[in-house]
Amino acid sequence: MKVGVAMPQAAEDGAGTWPEIAALAAQLESGGADSLWLSDHFLYRPADAPEAGYHEPWALLAALAATTSRIELGTLVLATSFRPPGLVAKMAATADEIAGGRLILGLGCGWHEPEYRAFGYPFDHRVARFEEALRIIVPLLHGERVTFTGAWTSVEDAVLLPPPRRPPVPLMVAAKGDRMLRLTARHADAWQTAWFGMPDERFAERRERLLVACDAEGRDPATLEVTVGVEVRGSGDEPGANLPLDAAAIADALGAWAAEGVAHVQIAVAQSTPSTFDVVLEGIRRSNR
Repeated sequence: MKVGVAMPQAAEDGAGTWPEIAALAAQLESGGADSLWLSDHFLYRPADAPEAGYHEPWALLAALAATTSRIELGTLVLATSFRPPGLVAKMAATADEIAGGRLILGLGCGWHEPEYRAFGYPFDHRVARFEEALRIIVPLLHGERVTFTGAWTSVEDAVLLPPPRRPPVPLMVAAKGDRMLRLTARHADAWQTAWFGMPDERFAERRERLLVACDAEGRDPATLEVTVGVEVRGSGDEPGANLPLDAAAIADALGAWAAEGVAHVQIAVAQSTPSTFDVVLEGIRRSNR
């Protein structure tokens, strides 16, 4: 089982400058993490807390691709709402070229309505728009020419030139609703579900629904990797919902996820600093995965 770590993209997460982010990426790569992950938000504007802003993920990913050499780079996850699908495919192919074939393209339909309103993106029909986006992104990344006309998106004889380094770039979809799970089973190489601490009934129920979606799509579930987001919150005051910032607890959790047949875990730390990453990396080293 691979284990990756979510990168901070804002001062509120522990690092707000490029030198800080680059140093943490180097720490993860040298410390033995398998992957690092970037989220896709303009801002987070909760009703009961101050707003936070995030650095744009594609720009950071390209920079990290050029300054790392081994670690895989993933988006957790890119909202197809924010960019035309042909552009997403083009950017993914270019980022994968810079990274030498280390990109995992994680996609989702978006969820935080305040940032949609703030930046003028439509919030309606997000799953239907996502389905149209996949009908363009997936074949483009397989090296195909695409002509498609949908309700919201159209392309005519679109093609990626130069062609992708390794058609296709691995595609991961974050999904929990039935329609999104069907699209995952139809198109994706990996499924992402989040957020958890230890395996629990909620995870078992979601995975069972994924199996139903695979059956409906005629997809062998053994060909679809399962990936899980795991939160390390520091206190561990919500057992099962998150993990404490403790290397032994993290190692135990990773062993439990490996026993569930999970292929890749993405760890998100409440405060991403060199000291908290040291604890996470020690947990990864101790784990039986």
